[in-house]
Amino acid sequence: MSGAGPASPGRSTAASPPHGDRRREAPAAGSPIQAIIKDVGEIYSRLLDHRPVIQGEIRYFVKEFEEKRGLRELRVLENLKNTIFETNEHVLPKCEQAMHDNLNETFKRLQAANNMIHRLQEKESEVRKLQADKVMAREEKCIAHWEEFMKEQQNQRAEVDEEHRKAMERLKEQYSEMEKELAKYVSF
Repeated sequence: MSGAGPASPGRSTAASPPHGDRRREAPAAGSPIQAIIKDVGEIYSRLLDHRPVIQGEIRYFVKEFEEKRGLRELRVLENLKNTIFETNEHVLPKCEQAMHDNLNETFKRLQAANNMIHRLQEKESEVRKLQADKVMAREEKCIAHWEEFMKEQQNQRAEVDEEHRKAMERLKEQYSEMEKELAKYVSF
């Protein structure tokens, strides 16, 4: 094939070395070693030198890859173009319409929920105000009751003090009378 092996027959035609060195002498043209070297070169080129075969396979692979890849990419791009066109023309308007419908419905529900919450807050505010008013009324009533109770207590204390003072005066008079009477008996 290429004949580029180290033992190829083309290299044996070099000049003969001096007569003293027999190891480097080229064998004669008809010698059996020449045939062996030629056979070894052919075996090497067939078994070990795969460059021509590999180069052919590489060229074939690249050619097939580029052709198939080019067609495949064209098909993929065409499919993408068709998908985008169909999406823009059919799917996108349907999605937009569904989105608008759902958003309108959702917006209405949110408004209704917001109104309900607002009403609940107003009711709760009214209930709290009523409770606060009741608590204030109870407090005022309790304060008025306490003030009345304290006035009653002061009046009762004044009455008790007055009764006590009168009782003390009566007792003083009684004891002074008893002393006078006792003084009458002691003088006897």
